Amino acid sequence: MILSEFSKYLQLHNDELLTRKTTPLKLLPEWLKSVINKNPKNNIDKIIHREILYCENKEGDYFIVGKSDSGRVLVSALIKFAQSYDNYNQAKWIELTERSYHSKTE
Repeated sequence: MILSEFSKYLQLHNDELLTRKTTPLKLLPEWLKSVINKNPKNNIDKIIHREILYCENKEGDYFIVGKSDSGRVLVSALIKFAQSYDNYNQAKWIELTERSYHSKTE
């Protein structure tokens, strides 16, 4: 459920991801911050509030940590999902770039 919600957030930023203006690993803390800074309205928000600690200093440096064993597993899963999504988008970008290159040389 939580990965699905994060995936929806990534899909909203798909154009930026495909053009390499941002990465899923950069969007993950933005998404977590937006979820944590609002009142929990559904079970996903409640789980994130209960299981994940997001801290940021004045310079914009942040860290994300699980509050419990299950929170650490959740953070790890979100990071792995973001990396996987980034690998997928990079492969897609390479495919589009190669297609564009080959169409220009023909």
